[in-house]
Amino acid sequence: MAAGAAVAMTTREMAAQISDIKTERMPVVFMGHGSPMNTLEDNEYTRTWHTIAASIPTPKAILCISAHWLTHGTAVTAMEHPKTIHDFYGFPESLSKFEYPAPGSPEWAAETRKQIHSTDVILDKQEWGLDHGTWSVLAQMYSKANIPVYQLSIDFYKGGQYHYDLGKELRALRERGVLIMGSGNVVHNLRLIRWEGGAYEWATEFDSKVKELLDKGDHQSLIDYKNLGKAAELSVPTPDHYFPLLYTMGAADQKDTHTYFNEGADLGSMSMRCVLWK
Repeated sequence: MAAGAAVAMTTREMAAQISDIKTERMPVVFMGHGSPMNTLEDNEYTRTWHTIAASIPTPKAILCISAHWLTHGTAVTAMEHPKTIHDFYGFPESLSKFEYPAPGSPEWAAETRKQIHSTDVILDKQEWGLDHGTWSVLAQMYSKANIPVYQLSIDFYKGGQYHYDLGKELRALRERGVLIMGSGNVVHNLRLIRWEGGAYEWATEFDSKVKELLDKGDHQSLIDYKNLGKAAELSVPTPDHYFPLLYTMGAADQKDTHTYFNEGADLGSMSMRCVLWK
């Protein structure tokens, strides 16, 4: 099953897009992506993803920071045709065969590398591709798969401040038509998933605390999330799904206002909260 036929672009066409200064400033979005099954399902979450995509300018490219690409060091995908990575198990065959054939962009990858001065960025030309943190959302937002997509990895050996500051360095890409998307979950504890009974109290507590701190503009407390008590400890047992939020917070600026969509929890221990800055 394919999300749609990708539109081939030549290197010259890509370069022309990048150099074109007549572009709209893009928003920043954090997506609570939840289960990979959202790729195929029509539900309250995926319908909102459709709505958000239709409400913002069409990006020239999409840079995704996904919870599912963890590295030692920072890398950016730089291949023409990124593969669809099926980084999960135990799901229907239709999901395992799903393809999202969006083009990549070595050109945008190189531009992104130029924007980052705090660390060396590796240009990954063959190892990674698009993991389900990226394509499960984009298959619903941009089903034609005709917008260049590339990923920035998460250095799992760095703390929250590093990721937030790196997000700041990505801001300039917004002015050139790049949609910066973080994909994870504010609350993500797979060990405590439950099929009935709704959200845990601690999950609701931490999700609400994150909203409160975002509304106050208290980014430092969100960076230092480990100081937020037992609810934070249960909600973020490992920071892989939380760090993408810090990237998007950093990529936003004082000109932006933020709104929420897809509030609530899935399977008791996954927050589906999404945030749009524009």
